[in-house]
Amino acid sequence: MKQTLQVFFFLLFILLLNAPLRSQKYSNEFLSIGIGARAQAMGNAVVASVDDVTAGAWNPAGLAAIPMTQGLQVGAMHSEWFAGVGKFDYLGVVLPLSNGKRRLGLSLIRFGIDEIPNTLSLYESDGSINFDNVSEFSAADYAFLASYAQRLNTQNGELSIGGNVKVVHRIIGPFATSWGFGVDLGAQYRRGNWRFGAMAQDITTTFNAWSFNFTEEEKDVLELTNNEVPISSVEVTKPKILLGTAHQLRFNKVGLLPELNVLVSTDGRRNTLLSSDPFSIDLAFGLEADYNEFVFLRAGVNQFQRETDFDNSEFLTLRPSIGVGFRLGKLKVDYAFTDLGDSRNTFSHIIALTLDIQPRQP
Repeated sequence: MKQTLQVFFFLLFILLLNAPLRSQKYSNEFLSIGIGARAQAMGNAVVASVDDVTAGAWNPAGLAAIPMTQGLQVGAMHSEWFAGVGKFDYLGVVLPLSNGKRRLGLSLIRFGIDEIPNTLSLYESDGSINFDNVSEFSAADYAFLASYAQRLNTQNGELSIGGNVKVVHRIIGPFATSWGFGVDLGAQYRRGNWRFGAMAQDITTTFNAWSFNFTEEEKDVLELTNNEVPISSVEVTKPKILLGTAHQLRFNKVGLLPELNVLVSTDGRRNTLLSSDPFSIDLAFGLEADYNEFVFLRAGVNQFQRETDFDNSEFLTLRPSIGVGFRLGKLKVDYAFTDLGDSRNTFSHIIALTLDIQPRQP
């Protein structure tokens, strides 16, 4: 266990040394939206408490907290943003290994906008407009995560570690594609009613290699309309560090679980609660209440940003969220209502399901 912790903190140290690397801000940002209705309802403050199949995306160490008796666990989520223009979907599965302290997880995430009109061929050579030339395409981001988690024995608590190997594939119709690869590391520590979590996303930095495919006619249209013809390039996603703490309280059949998370980004100055270069810091807070672990009520806030009013005065905005969940035997149904944090009525409904498939007892 000591050697494992040494490797983990060494990789965290390498993460901080990567700061001089040049990167694109908000690269692969679709992965920061967050999966699962529980997490969305709690303001994405779950890095310390997540203990189901969605931990593959939030903190892979949380997969080890799933009891061996729960067997295979499957999770799915669907949400639509901007009045259905953007669709965000997730499908995950986690299964126990022969050792009851280890778990293997697989996750697939897609965020896409479909039916985008392609108007590059709208005009004929004589300058006339021909709407029959307009076709449709999709712009979609995909992420595939392979997760591994292991629970370690300690004298004073329960320690779990985990990691992700992820593949990112992004498509913009027939015009552009990219492939990216990265690694995440996570840890959770539980002692009594306290829970602590740490997650290092893109610890190796994630590199997306873009390639473009335009016909000569399409290139001519781009140049005539004063648009730059893109060339093959590499997009770099810098590391992020998430730290969290949660405390479980129980009053007979009523339970409370507050959690506070700290997000540290390393890609330069961002519009966050504490903004600097290269590190910016933001906070997320979530609260979950349950009755007999049957019905759950949740609320959270995150994405603190400063905006400018018409009179040039600054004000602070945040992303609020609420949700509810029900546990019906082996099936758990969660719902969240949240927005993108810009206070412009971009709220979305999020539905998520989690199913436990227990093996037959001999």
